[in-house]
Amino acid sequence: MGDWFQTVVDLDATDEEAPALGDRVLARLVAEGIVEAARTDCVLGGGGYGYPPGPHYAKAVEDPAPVDLWTNGLAVATGRTVFDSGQGDVAAAVCPLCEGDIRLVDETWQPIDDAWDPFAGTFDDWIEGGEGLVTCPACTRASSIERWTWEDDYFACGRLGFTFWNWAELTPAFVRDLGHQLGGHRTVLLQGKL
Repeated sequence: MGDWFQTVVDLDATDEEAPALGDRVLARLVAEGIVEAARTDCVLGGGGYGYPPGPHYAKAVEDPAPVDLWTNGLAVATGRTVFDSGQGDVAAAVCPLCEGDIRLVDETWQPIDDAWDPFAGTFDDWIEGGEGLVTCPACTRASSIERWTWEDDYFACGRLGFTFWNWAELTPAFVRDLGHQLGGHRTVLLQGKL
């Protein structure tokens, strides 16, 4: 069966502002009754503690029927994090400079030899405070891994993320509103299953 999750990642938050932004958005979600204020053991990761659905959580989702699972809540992550979509493989990465599509698997979903070489160590370097520079095989220019995009939004590098565990699909309006609450920052929605 597995656990389904959706993560809204703030792509623009800085190391310094992410904690305050996370607190502000969480306070608003609590005030609107989307999540409860008291943390419980309702999520995976982050020590297992998050915020269970509140009395008005249905305002955020397509299907308002409650989910009766132990893992059912919101986890807020701050700090440099590589968010991912869980199972499966990413098919391609897109260079932020030339918009070149770097294929990582072939048409039969087999890994392409050496395709990951330009990315080797870059996620770890970025998480540890470096730039995580990737030299694009197409244009040969270097840019930070956090600027790259991934087919089907498989990865996102960010300093603030809101992961909703086992909630029905978030509405586009709710996701847009989170972006507004984050000061108009660019966001990306990752969806996956463990």
